[in-house]
Amino acid sequence: MLVDIVPVGNVPANVKRAASAALRSVYDCDVTVNDSQSVPNGAYDADRNQYAAETFIQLAERVGRGTKNIAITPHDLFYRRRNYVFGLAYLDGSGSVVSTYRLQTSSDGGFSNQSAEDIFEDRVRKEIVHEIGHTYGLEHCDNNRCVMNFSPTVREVDIKEENLCGSCQRLIS
Repeated sequence: MLVDIVPVGNVPANVKRAASAALRSVYDCDVTVNDSQSVPNGAYDADRNQYAAETFIQLAERVGRGTKNIAITPHDLFYRRRNYVFGLAYLDGSGSVVSTYRLQTSSDGGFSNQSAEDIFEDRVRKEIVHEIGHTYGLEHCDNNRCVMNFSPTVREVDIKEENLCGSCQRLIS
């Protein structure tokens, strides 16, 4: 299976590398990185000063070359009434998106002694794996260590692991 990463906006090389490595490690898939894309027309909501996550998924589906395609963007995303989302994917779909905007806080609340850059890259890897998991049909998991656990704050992202728990792994095997 091929997962195509579709950068939207200025996505640093270390983010693309972290995303690629996580996908290869967890899903044992081939990964390509597409050319950088511009923000989709109509994505920006001036009232919210944020971007609609669905428009990034549609872009990934349109330009991506993989069985699964994931947009990565530094822009702040929202979905419906939620204040923000780290990412979004449709169950069993081919497209998804991750925003790095709110993953870049300088601290993990004392959870580890890693550098801010390492913490950020860990979060990116977890969110990429999480959203692609949804495209495989995985729903949110009750195991707070599983990467498929719902994580509305970075603290909860920091607590979970980068991998699928045994139950989630069996569902996609």
